[in-house]
Amino acid sequence: MHYAEAKVYFDGSHYIAIPHTTRPKKIRHIECEEEITITNATNEELEDLSSNPQLVTENISMFDNENSVKKETENITETTEIKSNEQPTTKCVEIERKLTKKEYFEELYKKYIDLKKKDRKTRIIEKMSPYFTERKYCVEYVEKHFERKKRNLIVRRIRMCRKANLANFNYFCTFTYDNSKHTEQEFKKKLKYCFANFCKRKNWKYMGVWERAPKTQRLHFHGLFNIPQGTLQGELIKVKDYDTSSHRMQESIQSSYFNKRFGRSDFKPIDENEKRLGNALAYLMKYIEKTGEKIVYSKNLPQYFISDIIEDDIVCHIGLEDRKLLLFDNFLCLDEGEVIGPVSPQVIEKMRKCN
Repeated sequence: MHYAEAKVYFDGSHYIAIPHTTRPKKIRHIECEEEITITNATNEELEDLSSNPQLVTENISMFDNENSVKKETENITETTEIKSNEQPTTKCVEIERKLTKKEYFEELYKKYIDLKKKDRKTRIIEKMSPYFTERKYCVEYVEKHFERKKRNLIVRRIRMCRKANLANFNYFCTFTYDNSKHTEQEFKKKLKYCFANFCKRKNWKYMGVWERAPKTQRLHFHGLFNIPQGTLQGELIKVKDYDTSSHRMQESIQSSYFNKRFGRSDFKPIDENEKRLGNALAYLMKYIEKTGEKIVYSKNLPQYFISDIIEDDIVCHIGLEDRKLLLFDNFLCLDEGEVIGPVSPQVIEKMRKCN
């Protein structure tokens, strides 16, 4: 049997095809949630607001954009009681804002991201219970959205792995913020702009994540890069320095171009015969699971390439209801009936892509 226009991806070991099917478009119903009024007046929430000014900025900008502030100006009342031999200690702050239950859940989920799953769920239920008529409805609501979070995480992991396995990455790179050259905002903006230019002009591909060092909180970017030969500006130089994490001397490969413009850079070559790609993917995956960070992708990273599949290239049917096709490692790639050649990175580059 001949399968036309199948989507093919590489799972790290084998090529798998998904035959083209025609299904009626499913109407997606969007739930309309009522707004609830949140009042932040507890000591814990005040400490969070004071210790995390970024959260305040995000909240204020979100409320301004959506016109969801209950009052045009926040009512902030400070009462100070000074007695003999005592320091002023009393503060009363009331901030009222309107959110949907889902927005409030997302805010609490991000706030308690460092807790274990059971503890995080308990804290969220405690915070959201006052906004439900009964506690059991709150528990059902939180359970449903935890399942949604889990499902979304699985989808993000699958998408990341499929994109990485088709991209032929050859470097795992780290770019560290240098406060003598830029502010953090300038560092992120200019580094992203630099990557975009290299992708457009020199056909680079990359995927990565922003991270802060646990102890120093210094911002840096970890990424997998496909850098075609001869397209890297400057020189790659070997540098010996002291690694503060392992407490010993190390030898790293750094780029003179990025060192001069952004700060320290580290380039680790990825050999096809090594497991470094899998280790790098696991490293990036840790951040989307534990910290909720989003993976940054370049525009030219597809999940699939399109190919016609002939019966002789199919090993067997796999997956739910045998919907997928396990292919031989040297299967023939065809584009609208035209033979392109046995599968290889060069042949895949010629095939049509999709996400």
